[in-house]
Amino acid sequence: MFNSQTSKAPIYFTEYGIPIRNLWHMLLYAWNEVSLNAIHGWMMEAAESAPTLDALLASILIKLMQQRLRIGLGRDYVDQAQTLRGIRGRIDFAKSLKNQTLDRGEIICEYQGFNANSQKNQIIRTMIARLVKVGQFGPESTYAKEIQQKLRRLIRDLDGIDLIEVTPDLIRRQLLIRNDHDYRLMLSICDLILQRQMPGGSEERAPVAVPAFDREALVLYSIYERFVANFYRIHLKGWEVTAQKRLEWHAKDANAHLPMMVPDLVLQERSSQQLIILDTKFTPHSLVENQWGKPVFDSSHLYQLYAYLKSQEHLSEAHRVASGLLLYPAVGSKLSEQIELQDHVIRIESIDLATLWQEIEIALLELIR
Repeated sequence: MFNSQTSKAPIYFTEYGIPIRNLWHMLLYAWNEVSLNAIHGWMMEAAESAPTLDALLASILIKLMQQRLRIGLGRDYVDQAQTLRGIRGRIDFAKSLKNQTLDRGEIICEYQGFNANSQKNQIIRTMIARLVKVGQFGPESTYAKEIQQKLRRLIRDLDGIDLIEVTPDLIRRQLLIRNDHDYRLMLSICDLILQRQMPGGSEERAPVAVPAFDREALVLYSIYERFVANFYRIHLKGWEVTAQKRLEWHAKDANAHLPMMVPDLVLQERSSQQLIILDTKFTPHSLVENQWGKPVFDSSHLYQLYAYLKSQEHLSEAHRVASGLLLYPAVGSKLSEQIELQDHVIRIESIDLATLWQEIEIALLELIR
């Protein structure tokens, strides 16, 4: 989907109307790699020209892996098993006896070798192969074929790297390891590709497959939530920004059935102690219709945020007058409302993700300041 109302190159959008180039900015914030745009200008060029998210992810992955192949693949210590005439590492007597290698004067040994057939390279090659099969690279057949050819060439260039069963946990474990920028970004791209193709759109495989459109919404919600959190963490000077902070109910008697309270963000200005509890909501509509067809705020969102505020107000004066903020994404529209409940102000705001990226950043900062 694209818009070519101006003489400039067309602007491509996701199914939700978010420009692909804006989504790339959001992804870099969500992955804590926002500085890479300044280092690698070609990334923004790819984001401008990619007609789909798959095309964008593929083009970035291709470029990063081509660069990595020129300087050499990252190597790790890898468990290996090999039939040898000498002893190396640990002898596997059970397999040696089963395969009767001793009769030939050989023995099966298990040892660690330092080579490129590591899990991070296996993950990347496997996901490149998956992109070739199921990637959606846009309506223009020449562009799509070019992307597929480059991906297939990469698979051949990575000959000797095993194809494996990739799970979200496997990728996340690799992301915890200290890696170079390019590998962190390639693994993050692989993680996103996997999320978008899993039946449930999350880490757990759902017993019933979620429709592709709903699955995309789940993935975009996660991106939106992490983008907002990291944006404020980077740009809000003089504020403490805490993501996914668990709040206590402070019930008189402990109860194992109380649900957890985990707002997306808790923001506190250091000088004034001003406190804001912020929840992001990635929904198609920030207002819903009641039984009479009247547009109203989503009651579940309001109740949730109100519970966050009321349950903490006895902790300090800052908590007693804390404000709440529900932040919705929007495309080509604006919502800005405020309600006062006892000593708490709750604001319902939206950010237009279809506008220029600089305007998005300014709007996010103005919401807090």
